[in-house]
Amino acid sequence: MSSHSIDIELDSLTDAVSMALEYAKTLGTSGAEVAISKQQGLSVSTRMKEVETVEFNKDGALGITVFRDGCKGSSSTSDLSPAAIQQAVKAANDIARFTSADPYNGLADKSLMATEFPELDLYHPQEISPEELTHLAVLAEEAALDTDPRVKTSDGASANAHSSVKVYGNSHGFLNGFCSSRYSLSCVAIGEHEGGMQRDYDYTISRKFSEMVAPEIIGKKAAEKTAGRLGGRKIATTQLPVLFSPEIATGLIGHLVGAISGGSLYRKSSFLLDAIDTQVFPDWFSIHEDPLLVGALASSAYDSEGVATQARDIIDNGRLATYLLTSYSARKLGLTNTGHAGGIYNWTLSTTGQTFDQLVKEMGTGLIVTEVMGQGVNTVTGDYSRGAAGFYVENGVILYPVEEITIAGNLKDMFQNILGVAKDRDLRSSIRTGGILMDKMKIAGN
Repeated sequence: MSSHSIDIELDSLTDAVSMALEYAKTLGTSGAEVAISKQQGLSVSTRMKEVETVEFNKDGALGITVFRDGCKGSSSTSDLSPAAIQQAVKAANDIARFTSADPYNGLADKSLMATEFPELDLYHPQEISPEELTHLAVLAEEAALDTDPRVKTSDGASANAHSSVKVYGNSHGFLNGFCSSRYSLSCVAIGEHEGGMQRDYDYTISRKFSEMVAPEIIGKKAAEKTAGRLGGRKIATTQLPVLFSPEIATGLIGHLVGAISGGSLYRKSSFLLDAIDTQVFPDWFSIHEDPLLVGALASSAYDSEGVATQARDIIDNGRLATYLLTSYSARKLGLTNTGHAGGIYNWTLSTTGQTFDQLVKEMGTGLIVTEVMGQGVNTVTGDYSRGAAGFYVENGVILYPVEEITIAGNLKDMFQNILGVAKDRDLRSSIRTGGILMDKMKIAGN
């Protein structure tokens, strides 16, 4: 999609949101909010260097929520003609007449609306053909198949190019939209050795097509990770320090996101109830959130309710500095909205200064975890038990791959017992962290 056509699209979607809000006003609603998004993209997947699928998608919808004296009604339409928009607003209004009133319903406070919209460099349009994406995927697979003789099969590669336009408005007078782009490439390799098989993958993702990691590197890494896992074995049940690889460390911090989100708190289903300003992590550990990080994957000037986002410490010298609240959860808890409707924004973890390899050496004897499986996390108690795979380390040296084990602990203890965070961060998600070294955890094996 060219930048000119997306500008036209942005204008027309802004007009559609305005129209919906105006009509909601004529129906006597006490408040209304309208969000609209349109995405278009191209995805190509290959398997063993042959094209498997080519998908082009172009879709979008307008969603409206209206409030009538604490009652709420919502509807949506993918037809953006004036008649269809009016029908959607009317449907939302009719639904609101028949729902129960909730005193915590309503728009976010007007005083919290974003008024400044800095250029965040999120949109980099590029005309890309299916042939170009196919070429990238095939190059990744070729590299994977050429890296190690034990990697004879590819489980496929996928190359994607997507752009989107989003507009949000509400009856406080807030109305804004922006465009964004996202490009990605992934490759999955399968290895076989002495009757055992393993698979692993690697990927790259970027706002700019030109800043993706080269397909040859993605394929090579996927194959190296797969080959490294061949010949995996169990270890005896024990307690050892555990070093989470950056991808797994991201998921570990994701449990913190869930525990301090408003919905978990007002339902009393979090192990971090009433934890503000208490020591949750070691005193050297901090997490900083920066929603206005230029060009990053999780940047936005406002949340999905129009509330201005702001840079803040989530964890400050180990202490929990804030919860993550929407307008509804903030009212329910009697606290202040933090602008987190729709998620988190570019969390960056402090580090202890070592690289991942240096943390492996410092760990001495322990376990590197590169994969976790299963849903064994209880967010109410913090109990953590996951199937895992990785590598056994002795005297700071990786000895062999490990599989079919379980690691267990409690998130409260695990967070307190973090010994180190590597400085070579993974920047491919909204949580930007290196590997995390944890003091001893229970490991169930033979």
